[in-house]
Amino acid sequence: MSREGRRLRPVDLARGHGLSTQAVRNYEEAGILPPADRTAAGYRAYTPRHAQALRAFLALVPAHGHATATAIMRAVNEGAVEDALRRLDESHAQLLDDRRTLEAVERALADLARPSGGEGGHGADLARPSGGAGGHATSPAPPSAAPTSPPAGEHGTDATFIGPLARRLGLRPATLRKWERAGLVRPRRDPKTGYRVYSAADVRDARLAHQLRRGGYLLEQIAPLIEQVRAAGGVEPLRAALDGWRDRLSARGRAMLSAAAELHAYLSLPD
Repeated sequence: MSREGRRLRPVDLARGHGLSTQAVRNYEEAGILPPADRTAAGYRAYTPRHAQALRAFLALVPAHGHATATAIMRAVNEGAVEDALRRLDESHAQLLDDRRTLEAVERALADLARPSGGEGGHGADLARPSGGAGGHATSPAPPSAAPTSPPAGEHGTDATFIGPLARRLGLRPATLRKWERAGLVRPRRDPKTGYRVYSAADVRDARLAHQLRRGGYLLEQIAPLIEQVRAAGGVEPLRAALDGWRDRLSARGRAMLSAAAELHAYLSLPD
Protein backbone atom coordinates (compact mmCIF):
# COMPACT_ATOMS: atom_id res chain seq x y z
CA MET A 1 0.00 0.00 0.00
CA SER A 2 1.34 3.44 -0.90
CA ARG A 3 2.03 6.10 1.64
CA GLU A 4 -0.90 8.10 0.23
CA GLY A 5 -3.17 5.09 0.77
CA ARG A 6 -2.21 4.92 4.43
CA ARG A 7 -3.05 8.54 5.17
CA LEU A 8 -6.00 9.17 7.45
CA ARG A 9 -7.89 12.39 7.97
CA PRO A 10 -9.00 13.55 11.43
CA VAL A 11 -12.54 12.58 10.51
CA ASP A 12 -11.36 9.04 9.69
CA LEU A 13 -10.01 8.61 13.22
CA ALA A 14 -13.01 10.30 14.80
CA ARG A 15 -15.79 8.34 13.10
CA GLY A 16 -14.77 4.93 14.38
CA HIS A 17 -14.87 6.05 18.01
CA GLY A 18 -17.78 8.46 18.12
CA LEU A 19 -15.45 11.44 18.53
CA SER A 20 -15.38 14.84 16.96
CA THR A 21 -12.54 15.87 14.69
CA GLN A 22 -11.73 18.59 17.21
CA ALA A 23 -11.29 15.94 19.90
CA VAL A 24 -8.76 14.15 17.71
CA ARG A 25 -6.85 17.37 17.17
CA ASN A 26 -6.99 18.07 20.92
CA TYR A 27 -5.54 14.63 21.65
CA GLU A 28 -2.65 15.35 19.32
CA GLU A 29 -1.98 18.71 20.96
CA ALA A 30 -2.08 17.06 24.40
CA GLY A 31 0.59 14.54 23.36
CA ILE A 32 -1.81 11.58 23.47
CA LEU A 33 -1.25 11.06 19.75
CA PRO A 34 2.15 11.48 18.14
CA PRO A 35 2.56 14.58 15.96
CA ALA A 36 0.88 14.25 12.57
CA ASP A 37 2.50 14.96 9.23
CA ARG A 38 1.09 17.75 7.10
CA THR A 39 0.05 17.63 3.48
CA ALA A 40 1.24 20.20 0.98
CA ALA A 41 -1.97 22.08 1.64
CA GLY A 42 -1.30 22.08 5.39
CA TYR A 43 -3.87 19.45 6.40
CA ARG A 44 -3.08 16.88 9.09
CA ALA A 45 -2.21 13.46 7.71
CA TYR A 46 -2.60 10.66 10.23
CA THR A 47 -1.50 7.05 9.80
CA PRO A 48 -2.52 3.67 11.18
CA ARG A 49 0.00 4.34 13.95
CA HIS A 50 -2.13 7.28 15.10
CA ALA A 51 -5.22 5.11 14.90
CA GLN A 52 -3.61 2.53 17.19
CA ALA A 53 -2.47 5.26 19.59
CA LEU A 54 -6.06 6.47 19.80
CA ARG A 55 -7.33 2.92 20.43
CA ALA A 56 -4.74 2.47 23.16
CA PHE A 57 -5.68 5.73 24.86
CA LEU A 58 -9.43 5.07 24.75
CA ALA A 59 -8.79 1.61 26.26
CA LEU A 60 -6.56 3.06 28.99
CA VAL A 61 -9.13 5.60 30.18
CA PRO A 62 -11.66 3.18 31.75
CA ALA A 63 -8.80 1.09 33.13
CA HIS A 64 -6.65 3.79 34.71
CA GLY A 65 -8.55 7.06 34.52
CA HIS A 66 -8.20 9.95 32.09
CA ALA A 67 -5.26 11.66 33.81
CA THR A 68 -3.17 8.49 34.11
CA ALA A 69 -4.05 7.39 30.57
CA THR A 70 -2.92 10.78 29.27
CA ALA A 71 0.34 10.60 31.21
CA ILE A 72 1.03 7.09 29.92
CA MET A 73 0.50 8.03 26.28
CA ARG A 74 2.56 11.19 26.63
CA ALA A 75 5.41 9.20 28.13
CA VAL A 76 5.28 6.60 25.35
CA ASN A 77 5.19 9.24 22.62
CA GLU A 78 8.14 11.02 24.21
CA GLY A 79 10.15 7.80 24.32
CA ALA A 80 9.92 7.46 28.12
CA VAL A 81 8.52 3.95 28.06
CA GLU A 82 9.87 3.09 31.53
CA ASP A 83 7.94 6.01 32.99
CA ALA A 84 4.80 4.76 31.27
CA LEU A 85 5.33 1.26 32.69
CA ARG A 86 5.87 2.68 36.17
CA ARG A 87 2.54 4.50 35.97
CA LEU A 88 0.89 1.27 34.89
CA ASP A 89 2.45 -0.55 37.85
CA GLU A 90 1.19 2.12 40.26
CA SER A 91 -2.33 1.81 38.90
CA HIS A 92 -2.27 -2.00 39.19
CA ALA A 93 -0.98 -1.67 42.76
CA GLN A 94 -3.86 0.67 43.57
CA LEU A 95 -6.34 -1.87 42.24
CA LEU A 96 -4.78 -4.58 44.42
CA ASP A 97 -4.95 -2.28 47.46
CA ASP A 98 -8.61 -1.57 46.72
CA ARG A 99 -9.31 -5.30 46.51
CA ARG A 100 -7.63 -5.90 49.86
CA THR A 101 -9.61 -3.09 51.45
CA LEU A 102 -12.84 -4.57 50.12
CA GLU A 103 -11.91 -8.00 51.44
CA ALA A 104 -11.10 -6.54 54.86
CA VAL A 105 -14.48 -4.79 55.02
CA GLU A 106 -16.27 -7.96 53.93
CA ARG A 107 -14.49 -9.99 56.62
CA ALA A 108 -15.38 -7.38 59.23
CA LEU A 109 -19.03 -7.42 58.18
CA ALA A 110 -19.05 -11.22 58.27
CA ASP A 111 -17.74 -11.07 61.85
CA LEU A 112 -20.46 -8.60 62.78
CA ALA A 113 -23.10 -10.94 61.36
CA ARG A 114 -22.05 -13.81 63.66
CA PRO A 115 -23.76 -14.35 67.02
CA SER A 116 -22.86 -11.55 69.40
CA GLY A 117 -22.12 -13.96 72.22
CA GLY A 118 -18.73 -14.68 70.68
CA GLU A 119 -18.26 -11.02 69.73
CA GLY A 120 -17.92 -11.68 66.03
CA GLY A 121 -16.46 -15.15 66.43
CA HIS A 122 -13.48 -13.90 68.44
CA GLY A 123 -14.87 -14.14 71.96
CA ALA A 124 -12.02 -16.28 73.28
CA ASP A 125 -9.45 -13.96 71.78
CA LEU A 126 -11.10 -10.77 73.01
CA ALA A 127 -11.54 -12.02 76.55
CA ARG A 128 -7.83 -12.14 77.25
CA PRO A 129 -5.11 -9.48 76.86
CA SER A 130 -3.42 -9.42 73.47
CA GLY A 131 -1.36 -7.13 71.32
CA GLY A 132 -3.74 -5.02 69.21
CA ALA A 133 -3.17 -3.80 65.69
CA GLY A 134 -1.44 -0.48 65.61
CA GLY A 135 -0.02 -0.83 69.09
CA HIS A 136 -3.14 -0.16 71.17
CA ALA A 137 -3.39 -2.12 74.39
CA THR A 138 -6.13 -4.73 74.61
CA SER A 139 -6.05 -5.75 78.25
CA PRO A 140 -9.48 -5.68 79.90
CA ALA A 141 -10.51 -2.45 81.52
CA PRO A 142 -10.37 -2.32 85.31
CA PRO A 143 -13.64 -2.62 87.25
CA SER A 144 -15.63 0.60 87.36
CA ALA A 145 -18.07 1.93 89.88
CA ALA A 146 -20.27 3.18 87.04
CA PRO A 147 -23.42 1.19 86.19
CA THR A 148 -23.06 -1.28 83.33
CA SER A 149 -25.67 0.40 81.12
CA PRO A 150 -27.80 3.54 81.09
CA PRO A 151 -31.49 3.43 81.96
CA ALA A 152 -33.28 1.83 79.00
CA GLY A 153 -36.00 4.41 78.90
CA GLU A 154 -33.56 7.23 78.32
CA HIS A 155 -31.05 5.82 75.82
CA GLY A 156 -32.53 2.62 74.36
CA THR A 157 -32.30 -1.01 75.42
CA ASP A 158 -28.96 -1.63 73.67
CA ALA A 159 -27.12 1.42 75.03
CA THR A 160 -23.99 0.88 77.09
CA PHE A 161 -21.19 2.80 78.78
CA ILE A 162 -17.53 2.90 77.81
CA GLY A 163 -16.32 0.43 80.47
CA PRO A 164 -18.64 -2.46 79.57
CA LEU A 165 -18.07 -1.88 75.85
CA ALA A 166 -14.30 -1.85 76.30
CA ARG A 167 -14.47 -5.13 78.21
CA ARG A 168 -16.66 -6.72 75.52
CA LEU A 169 -14.10 -5.84 72.87
CA GLY A 170 -11.05 -6.56 75.00
CA LEU A 171 -9.87 -2.95 74.73
CA ARG A 172 -8.99 -0.23 77.17
CA PRO A 173 -11.38 2.73 77.51
CA ALA A 174 -8.54 4.98 76.37
CA THR A 175 -8.61 3.20 72.99
CA LEU A 176 -12.32 3.93 72.56
CA ARG A 177 -11.69 7.56 73.47
CA LYS A 178 -8.95 7.68 70.82
CA TRP A 179 -11.35 6.22 68.29
CA GLU A 180 -13.89 8.85 69.26
CA ARG A 181 -11.39 11.63 68.54
CA ALA A 182 -10.73 10.02 65.14
CA GLY A 183 -14.47 9.95 64.37
CA LEU A 184 -14.82 6.17 64.41
CA VAL A 185 -17.40 6.23 67.20
CA ARG A 186 -19.69 9.06 68.26
CA PRO A 187 -21.13 8.36 71.71
CA ARG A 188 -23.50 10.83 73.33
CA ARG A 189 -23.13 12.14 76.85
CA ASP A 190 -25.62 11.33 79.54
CA PRO A 191 -26.99 14.72 80.63
CA LYS A 192 -27.14 13.67 84.29
CA THR A 193 -23.86 11.84 84.77
CA GLY A 194 -21.74 13.04 81.85
CA TYR A 195 -20.87 9.43 81.00
CA ARG A 196 -20.37 8.46 77.37
CA VAL A 197 -23.39 6.51 76.13
CA TYR A 198 -22.85 4.12 73.23
CA SER A 199 -25.97 3.31 71.21
CA ALA A 200 -26.43 0.10 69.22
CA ALA A 201 -25.08 1.93 66.14
CA ASP A 202 -22.04 3.07 68.14
CA VAL A 203 -21.40 -0.52 69.27
CA ARG A 204 -21.66 -1.66 65.65
CA ASP A 205 -19.16 0.98 64.55
CA ALA A 206 -16.79 0.05 67.39
CA ARG A 207 -16.93 -3.63 66.46
CA LEU A 208 -16.31 -2.86 62.79
CA ALA A 209 -13.40 -0.59 63.69
CA HIS A 210 -11.99 -3.27 65.97
CA GLN A 211 -12.08 -5.92 63.23
CA LEU A 212 -10.38 -3.60 60.75
CA ARG A 213 -7.72 -2.64 63.29
CA ARG A 214 -7.06 -6.34 63.82
CA GLY A 215 -6.52 -6.48 60.05
CA GLY A 216 -3.84 -3.81 60.28
CA TYR A 217 -5.79 -0.84 58.95
CA LEU A 218 -4.99 2.67 60.17
CA LEU A 219 -7.57 4.91 61.81
CA GLU A 220 -7.54 7.30 58.85
CA GLN A 221 -8.28 4.37 56.55
CA ILE A 222 -11.11 3.09 58.73
CA ALA A 223 -12.90 6.42 59.22
CA PRO A 224 -14.27 6.73 55.65
CA LEU A 225 -15.47 3.13 55.73
CA ILE A 226 -17.36 3.79 58.97
CA GLU A 227 -18.90 6.84 57.29
CA GLN A 228 -20.12 4.60 54.47
CA VAL A 229 -21.82 2.32 56.98
CA ARG A 230 -23.52 5.31 58.61
CA ALA A 231 -24.58 6.78 55.26
CA ALA A 232 -26.01 3.42 54.19
CA GLY A 233 -28.03 3.21 57.40
CA GLY A 234 -26.27 0.15 58.77
CA VAL A 235 -24.42 -2.95 57.70
CA GLU A 236 -27.12 -4.66 55.61
CA PRO A 237 -27.61 -1.81 53.10
CA LEU A 238 -23.84 -1.64 52.77
CA ARG A 239 -23.68 -5.19 51.45
CA ALA A 240 -25.30 -4.09 48.19
CA ALA A 241 -22.77 -1.26 47.97
CA LEU A 242 -19.96 -3.77 48.49
CA ASP A 243 -21.34 -5.94 45.69
CA GLY A 244 -21.29 -2.89 43.43
CA TRP A 245 -17.77 -2.07 44.60
CA ARG A 246 -16.62 -5.61 43.76
CA ASP A 247 -18.23 -5.38 40.30
CA ARG A 248 -16.44 -2.10 39.62
CA LEU A 249 -13.10 -3.58 40.66
CA SER A 250 -13.67 -6.55 38.37
CA ALA A 251 -14.58 -4.22 35.52
CA ARG A 252 -11.39 -2.25 36.11
CA GLY A 253 -9.36 -5.45 36.08
CA ARG A 254 -10.87 -6.53 32.76
CA ALA A 255 -10.39 -3.04 31.34
CA MET A 256 -6.72 -3.21 32.33
CA LEU A 257 -6.34 -6.42 30.34
CA SER A 258 -7.89 -4.82 27.25
CA ALA A 259 -5.81 -1.67 27.69
CA ALA A 260 -2.61 -3.70 28.05
CA ALA A 261 -3.33 -5.46 24.76
CA GLU A 262 -3.97 -2.20 22.90
CA LEU A 263 -0.93 -0.49 24.41
CA HIS A 264 1.27 -3.50 23.60
CA ALA A 265 0.05 -3.35 19.99
CA TYR A 266 0.97 0.34 19.86
CA LEU A 267 4.40 -0.22 21.36
CA SER A 268 5.05 -3.02 18.88
CA LEU A 269 4.55 -0.77 15.84
CA PRO A 270 7.66 0.52 14.07
CA ASP A 271 8.43 4.16 14.64
